[in-house]
Amino acid sequence: MPIEILFKNTNCEWIDVESPTEDDLAYLHERYQINTLLLEDTIDANHLPKFEQDGNINFFLMRENTQSERFNLNTISDVSTKLGIFLMDKVIITIHRLNNRSIYEFKKEILLPQNEDITRDRIALNLALKVLKSYDDESKNLMEIMDQIESEIFLKTTNHSNHIRRLYRLKRKSGLNSRILNISTVWVEKFKMLDLDDSPVTDLKDKHKDVIGDFDHLNVQVASLISMFLAMSDQKANQVMKVLAIYSMYFFPITFIAGIYGMNFHFMPELSLKYGYYITLGIMGIISLITFVYVRKKGW
Repeated sequence: MPIEILFKNTNCEWIDVESPTEDDLAYLHERYQINTLLLEDTIDANHLPKFEQDGNINFFLMRENTQSERFNLNTISDVSTKLGIFLMDKVIITIHRLNNRSIYEFKKEILLPQNEDITRDRIALNLALKVLKSYDDESKNLMEIMDQIESEIFLKTTNHSNHIRRLYRLKRKSGLNSRILNISTVWVEKFKMLDLDDSPVTDLKDKHKDVIGDFDHLNVQVASLISMFLAMSDQKANQVMKVLAIYSMYFFPITFIAGIYGMNFHFMPELSLKYGYYITLGIMGIISLITFVYVRKKGW
């Protein structure tokens, strides 16, 4: 997508670049004297959030949550996408590799009458708030998924056998988002350097603390749910072993007697008795009944 001017007034000019090419980056370097290393950071898929100042240029590198369902959850690029913001004089330049929801939403809002005299720093602040809101939305989404899995596990409303896999993916997504948010403290704190009132900057910091708290809570809840699921699985296995052990108690003495009479000795007691077979079966039945009464009395 070519370099596009999204907004312009007497206070500032907002330039947006989506999926920049090498020619686009070269133009930005020549036109605005932006360091090429900073420009390269905006196209590095796995670059961490940061803030850097180079002369009169303030560079914010943010990462917005994408709420994507990728197969692999190994790196921060699997759950987020970058948004680079350059602030200089009366110009703000935003650079991003993929379609960015924050840009898409705010370029509509900026045309509203109340934003007619908006400044460069105010645009950056609004974009930052939308970036953090993307994590707010994601935390709510993951919490709903966790509640659904929890209901399936404890209420047994489904027979899914992949609970542990879903919990693992939930844990991975939550952990990656937490990592991004903790590192984002670097650029959130730097908004106090801009020409902004204390109140909106405080709102930004509060939103940042809120989403960090949400994901910390989610991490704890997921870890607890995984532990409970494994404990319930172990309990179920123990219950099966308990039933098998009880059946073994019933059949062990009977098997012992049957084994004795299966040795085929010529002279054995009760072999010549007319009712020896029934007497032996009766003894087996009495032993089984005694075993049953004993087990019930013990509450096994």
